Amino acid sequence: MEKYSLVDIIEYIDPRDLTYEEWLQVGMGLKEDGCSPDDWDRWSRKDVDRYHANECYKKWETFRGEAGTKVTAGTIVQMAKERGWQPDKGTALEWDAEIGSKDDLVVVEKEWLESKEVVEPEYWRPAEQLIKYIDTLFDSDENVGYVTESWEKDGRHLPRKGSYDRTAGQLIEQLGKCGDDIGAVLGDYKEEAGAWIRFNPLDGNGVKNENVTDYRYALIESDDMPIEDQNAIVRELELPVACLVHSGGKSLHAIVKVEARDYMEYRKRVDYLYDVCRKNGLKVDSQNRNPSRLSRMPGVTRKGMKQFLVDTNIGKESWDEWKEWIESVNDDLPDPESLMDTWNNLPELSPPLIDGVLRQGHKMLLAGPSKAGKSYALIELCIAIAEGKKWLGQWKCAKGKVMYVNLELDRASCLHRFRDVYEAMMIRPDNLANIDIWNLRGKSVPMDKLAPKLIRRAAKKNYLAIVIDPIYKVITGDENSADQMAHFCNQFDLVCNDLGAAVIYCHHHSKGGQGQKRSMDRASGSGVFARDPDALLDLIELDISEDLRAQKRNDFTCRACIDVLDRYSSTWEDHVSQDDMCSATQMKKACDRYLLGEDAREVDKAIKMAEKQAEALTAWRIEGTLREFPKFPPVNLWFDYPAHVIDQNGVLQDMQPEGEHAPPWKKNLGKKKSPEEKAEEAKQAVETAYEVCKIDEIITVKSMAEYMGVSEKTVRRKLKEHGGFDVKDGQVIERDKGQNR
Repeated sequence: MEKYSLVDIIEYIDPRDLTYEEWLQVGMGLKEDGCSPDDWDRWSRKDVDRYHANECYKKWETFRGEAGTKVTAGTIVQMAKERGWQPDKGTALEWDAEIGSKDDLVVVEKEWLESKEVVEPEYWRPAEQLIKYIDTLFDSDENVGYVTESWEKDGRHLPRKGSYDRTAGQLIEQLGKCGDDIGAVLGDYKEEAGAWIRFNPLDGNGVKNENVTDYRYALIESDDMPIEDQNAIVRELELPVACLVHSGGKSLHAIVKVEARDYMEYRKRVDYLYDVCRKNGLKVDSQNRNPSRLSRMPGVTRKGMKQFLVDTNIGKESWDEWKEWIESVNDDLPDPESLMDTWNNLPELSPPLIDGVLRQGHKMLLAGPSKAGKSYALIELCIAIAEGKKWLGQWKCAKGKVMYVNLELDRASCLHRFRDVYEAMMIRPDNLANIDIWNLRGKSVPMDKLAPKLIRRAAKKNYLAIVIDPIYKVITGDENSADQMAHFCNQFDLVCNDLGAAVIYCHHHSKGGQGQKRSMDRASGSGVFARDPDALLDLIELDISEDLRAQKRNDFTCRACIDVLDRYSSTWEDHVSQDDMCSATQMKKACDRYLLGEDAREVDKAIKMAEKQAEALTAWRIEGTLREFPKFPPVNLWFDYPAHVIDQNGVLQDMQPEGEHAPPWKKNLGKKKSPEEKAEEAKQAVETAYEVCKIDEIITVKSMAEYMGVSEKTVRRKLKEHGGFDVKDGQVIERDKGQNR
C-alpha cells in the first residue's frame, strides 16, 4: 500500500469552504495520524476571516479519540477526493487507507535503517567544544546569543532571555583563555538545566526573529526515536549539517544550512526541510521553526550528561546542492522504453481538435498584442467546437463540450460577449449546452492551486477543451524565470493528462516592435511560454494603407445602404445596377430616391455607424508554430468587432507588419520617400478615386472627397497638382488625353 502525507492532502481542502464541525474533523484526523498542531494551525490560517490565534492549539488538547468520536485519516482523504485530490494512478486508496509519507523525497528505507552510534568525546575539553561550534557557525564580527540562566516551571528548567552583546570573535578569544572554565566567560549555569545558544547571528539589540541578521541555519530535533537512529537518518538524508550536537538528553540537535535570503524564504525552506525529514521517519519538533530559536550549547553538562559536538560539516555542502540531490534520488519519472517493443504496436495518435493545428489533449497558446481581439478569438473557438464549425473561417473543429474559464470579465459582460459573437459569426446556437463558463473574475488563484480545483469540476464533463482567458491572472512566479515558468506550464500538463482535454490559453506580446521577430519570440516572458505548447498561434497587426481604409469605408457604406433599402423598399434593386452597389456615392443617391422622412434619417444613422465601423477595423495575420502538424501559410484576418473575418479577396496578402510595430529605424526609413515617389502616390490616389466615381454620370469634387476620406478643398488641391483634370462648378472633368498634364 502506497503511503501519502495528510499534510499534503489537506492542501486540496480550503478551510474557508468548511463548516465549523468539518474544520474540527480535519484537526482530529491530523492528530489521530500523528501530525502536529502546527500543521493544523498553518493550514487554518488560510481562513483569514475565521482564524483565531492559538485556537488550534487549545482545541488540539481536547481531542481524546474516544469511541464514537474518533476521526481517522480517511475522513480527510474523502474530503480531499471530493475536491479533486486523486492518488497516483494505479494506487487504490480506500476510506480506511494508511496515510503517511509519499514516495517522493523518500530516501530512508525504515526497514533497512542501520543505527549509527554516537560516541562521547574521549577527552572532555568544554572550551574547545564551544569554540569549534562558534567558529563553524559564525563570522568573527557577528553577534552570538546564548543563555546560561534558567528558571523552573512544573519541574522543567526553562531558559531566560540571555545575552547577545558579544561577537563570535570576542567569545572565541575569551574562551581560548578561560582554561575550560566556560562559566567565567558566559556566566555559570545550573548543572540540572544545562545551557543554550542561538544558531543564527543577531544584531545585538534583542533575541527576536526581527533581530536575526542572516537566515543561515535551521534546527532539526527529534526525541521520538533512539539517538542512534536519529544519527543514522540525518546522515542518510545527507542533510547539509553545519554542527551536530548531542543535547545531553534524548535528542540530537542538527544545525542545518538553509541559506535563505529573507524571512519568507526561510519559512519556505524550513517547511520543505521538515517535510522531507517527516517523510523519511524523522519526526521533527515543529516548535523549532523560528530562526531565533535556542539550541543546546556544546561544552556543558546537565544532569551528569554531556552536551557535546558530535560532528561538523557533514552531508551536502549547501542547501541548493542538497535540494537538487534529494529531488533527484527518488523521482516518479517513467522508465525508458525500447522502440523495438513498440514498433509494431504504436499507440494511436489523439484525433485532431482543430484540423491541421491541434490534437485533442494537447496545449495551444494564442499570443498577440492588446486590441487584437484575443479573447474574442477564443470565444469564437469555443463556439466553433460547440457547434462543430470552422474556426476563423479556416480550420474545422471537432464537435464537443468546452469549458471557458473567464478570469477577466464580469459575469454579465462575459455572457453578453458570447451572444454577440454568436450573432456576428451568423451561427445558430443549436448546441449551447456544449459550452460551460466558469466565471472567476476577482476569485482567481495561482495556477498551481487552480489546476486541482479545475480538474475536480471538469472530471466528469468530458470536455474536449479547457480555454483559460487570460493566463496573466493565474501566473505564479517570475514571468521571465525559465524554471518558474516551466513549473507554471506543467500545471497545464496536469489538466491535459487528468482530463484528456486540450488546454488553450492566450498571452500578450512582449514590449517593443514585433514585426521583425520570430513568432516564438513574441510572447511576453520566458521563452518557455512559446516553446511549451504543442501549437503556438501568433497574431500580428498589419498596417492598413489610406487607400485600403477608404475602400473599406466605401464597402461598409454600400453595405449599410443596401441593408436599409432592403428593409424599407421592395423595388430599389430593379433600378440599381451591380456596379452602383459597389459605389458609396451611387448607393447614397439610391437611398435619396427611394427613402423619405424617417427612413432617410435611418440611412444617415446607418452610414455614420458604417463609417465608424470601418475606422475601427483592424487587420491581422496569424502565423503558427506547430509540433504535430506541418506549418500552415499565414492567414490574414479582419477584426470587425466583435468577430474575426477571413480576408476573402486577398487584399491583406501583401501588407507587412510594420508601422508602429516595426523597429524605430525601419519606421523612420519607411517615411523617407523621395519627392518623386510621393508625387506618384498622390497621382495614383487621384486617378483611383476618379475611376471609382466614374460609375456616376457626373463626377463631383464631393463624391471624390467622400471616397478618399478627405475634404473637398484637399481634393481640389490634389487635382491641381495632378494636372490631368479640370474643375467646373464642382464637377471634375478629365482633360483630353493629348493635352499636357
